[in-house]
Amino acid sequence: MALDTRSRVRAPFAPELDLPPGYRLLSLREVGDAFVHAKAVAAQEGAGTLVWVGRFDLVEFAVVLEPAEPLRTARRAFYAGMAALADAMAVHAPPEKPIHFEWPDAIRVDGGLVGGGRLAWPEGASEDEAPDWIVFGAMIRTVAMDEGEPGLNPLSSALEEEGFSDLESARIVESFSRHLMTAVDAWQADGFGAVARDYLSRMPPEKGVRRDIDASGDLLVRRMGKADVERRALAPALTAPSWLDPRTGGPGR
Repeated sequence: MALDTRSRVRAPFAPELDLPPGYRLLSLREVGDAFVHAKAVAAQEGAGTLVWVGRFDLVEFAVVLEPAEPLRTARRAFYAGMAALADAMAVHAPPEKPIHFEWPDAIRVDGGLVGGGRLAWPEGASEDEAPDWIVFGAMIRTVAMDEGEPGLNPLSSALEEEGFSDLESARIVESFSRHLMTAVDAWQADGFGAVARDYLSRMPPEKGVRRDIDASGDLLVRRMGKADVERRALAPALTAPSWLDPRTGGPGR
């Protein structure tokens, strides 16, 4: 079993979100940090704990998972979380609106940065042992809060600007929780390949390039006519989210 989101759930979730069985909701005020809080309570609260900040301008949440495999391969859960998040966003997106990943952690809608995902594990955890927990967190900009006309900065965007039908954070988080369980079930039944295909399908296509994800989560890039394989290591790429603006604590612009 690759991941278990169903164990150690000791209390019913709060009524603000309609989550599937196996999740336990912890809601924070708008000033809270879902990712930081989830890491702080992961060991105590256990798998399936979902921390949510109810903001109108951001979708912000984090979920605790308990891998049943060594850390070096368990990090691939990041791809399951990213795929589930994109699938949840697609439910509310206009038809044919492209939702793409910028490896490994950024999410762009029609080319504009809206946010991304991140992953944490216990400090000092052995690469060769199953960690006590891992936390997948995400943040998606729903409404642009800065001054200026929409589309002024083509490198960043918000779901409102892209014509999404439902900007309520709760609905996207609810959808994410279901898509994540589907991804985990596919992983357990058919192997990680199903998750990898889902994630890779949302990377912008590049002519003459083939991409794969290996057992440690590294991205392998093969270019037509070249024997060498380019390896992009996942673990170091996750240490500092590429999409996060440290000055604001939100998605960059």
